[in-house]
Amino acid sequence: MKAWPTVALGDLLNRSTEAAVLAPDAEYHEVTIKLWGKGVVSRGKVRGSDVVSVRRAVRANQLILSKIDARNGAIGLVPSELDGAIVSNDFPSFDFRDARRCDPAFMGWLVRSTPFVALCKAASEGTTNRVRIKEDRFLAKQIALPPLAEQQALVARLDALAEKTRQLEAHLEAAERDATQAILALHNQLADGREVALSDLVELHEDSVPVVLDESYPQVGVRSFGAGLFAKASIAGHETTYRTFNRLYADAVVLSQVKGWEGAIALTPPELVGMFASPEYRTFRCRPGQAVPSYIGEICKTPWFWSLLQEATRGVGARRERTRPEQFLNVRLPMPTLEKQLRAVEVFSRLAALKAKRAAIRAANAALLPATLERVFSSPLP
Repeated sequence: MKAWPTVALGDLLNRSTEAAVLAPDAEYHEVTIKLWGKGVVSRGKVRGSDVVSVRRAVRANQLILSKIDARNGAIGLVPSELDGAIVSNDFPSFDFRDARRCDPAFMGWLVRSTPFVALCKAASEGTTNRVRIKEDRFLAKQIALPPLAEQQALVARLDALAEKTRQLEAHLEAAERDATQAILALHNQLADGREVALSDLVELHEDSVPVVLDESYPQVGVRSFGAGLFAKASIAGHETTYRTFNRLYADAVVLSQVKGWEGAIALTPPELVGMFASPEYRTFRCRPGQAVPSYIGEICKTPWFWSLLQEATRGVGARRERTRPEQFLNVRLPMPTLEKQLRAVEVFSRLAALKAKRAAIRAANAALLPATLERVFSSPLP
């Protein structure tokens, strides 16, 4: 980064003190700020008559931060759709004193950079759960500020890069949807009207292990939306109230009773065999001669399969009831014969290889913008 002249944030920003004047029958957006520069968003609307504590109004293009989490990147610009939204005193907002000196869009990019998050951390103090940013210390911090023309040129380049990464992500998502549709089309074609119950294909089979107080148990969780199993930290027997854990075995189908209806179901990969899940995760094994584990694992990743689990349980959203094993096993679905499943698995493996490539591209794409910000604002802020 060039040796830009430095200036105190307090010379650029002016604390907003606009009190919110609320009409009892009107609704207002409340603001929340995502961590690590992920944006300023609405956390929902609230009726004026339901607001019982002091609130302030925020305006579009103000800089806003979370006193508690600015040190974790919870800072950004108020978007135009949240103009007039309300916040508590834990979310101070700032007007720009002179947009001809500091372009708000430039500041919007700067605050997403690692050096600026470090600045916020340095302006925070307190003990473990009470760390908060100190506004006077924050406003006294110096930043390097390029001339306005250079600010605008940087904003234009960063905006263009952000748009390109957004377009690539949209393309990758479309490719994922096409791949899923291809799997389902092949599945239905091979099933050719043959319908079975899941109990014809899999059975409840759990390797239940009693919890011993001085033993350690490496855990797994199941991500929703077909994202699969993941390893979690080990817990000691004395740290849990569960009396048993389910030990995972090769090719076990793991169903989250709580979130199975939104895709928290997956086939156990080899690297997680032998790890443990709570009794809320039920395990099933394929019936020999009836189902190919990798085939079942692929269709479990599809929104179509999750919709079958939704139909098997009652309720909406967080109030949806658990997916019990008997409900799961009673689900009926079209299913190819074992021989046709084996043929399809070869196709699925080729699609999986393409999916892995897309995942690698997605990871690189997601890292591009943060890496660019790191390079542009790489010098530690004064």
